[in-house]
Amino acid sequence: MRSLPPPLPSQRIVPGPGQESVWDYPRPPRVEASSERVTVRFGGRVVVDTTDAVRVLETSHPPVYYLPRAAFAPGTLVEGGGASRCEFKGDARYVDLRAGSAGAAHAGWYYPEPWPGYEALAGRVALYPGATEGCEVDGEPVTPQVGGFYGGWITARVVGPFKGAPGTLGW
Repeated sequence: MRSLPPPLPSQRIVPGPGQESVWDYPRPPRVEASSERVTVRFGGRVVVDTTDAVRVLETSHPPVYYLPRAAFAPGTLVEGGGASRCEFKGDARYVDLRAGSAGAAHAGWYYPEPWPGYEALAGRVALYPGATEGCEVDGEPVTPQVGGFYGGWITARVVGPFKGAPGTLGW
């Protein structure tokens, strides 16, 4: 039996009270400070606990949270090798996450020299929530964005449909 394709952008979910639609986010992406409490668990412990996050909001994508490098437990971030380029933010480098005997290759990325308009990302790291044991925003567990390339953090605060599922590449 053939499955139905994912919803099209024209079938956006209407946000309820206190929610945001990713279809109202801009392109190029917007960067905004967030005072939400963000925690990340890995290797059986909390490796990040901060209220100093930055969210990047881009059309069709759940927010990506960038966390201060200084908020990571010592020794948990290791240069991971490899690079990529964002047409807006610049050249990215990858990091591995380590805690105790646990390790996750290319668990996150950062921009050593973010391009103009994205300077707020300097000194911050974004993690793929699926590479961790769990991320929370204000105590709510995060659902990772589908697709190995994207690093969006899905909470009840945001509604889609979200880019990343099969059939959404052209969104």
